[in-house]
Amino acid sequence: MSAQIIVRPESETQFEIMVREDAGETRHRVTVDPAYARSLTGSGIATEELLRRSFQFLLAREPKESIFSRFDLKDIRRYFPEYERAMRAHSAS
Repeated sequence: MSAQIIVRPESETQFEIMVREDAGETRHRVTVDPAYARSLTGSGIATEELLRRSFQFLLAREPKESIFSRFDLKDIRRYFPEYERAMRAHSAS
């Protein structure tokens, strides 16, 4: 079973993400600068969808338990330099 990724906006810049799999659930608080989100998507997709795709990207590289419980979306590029390129390519398709 693939992970179920649930994105709940708390404000324009704060989101709660729940990742559910057979082995349980994790919760994450992610801050997203709207200008950064636009730079990745060209305003082509909603921030909630960008977060869903970002978590799919992360889950392809590490278990849900290894994802920080709180972080800024920009932090992903520090650990995975290919992140921004992958999100832009995904948004263009």
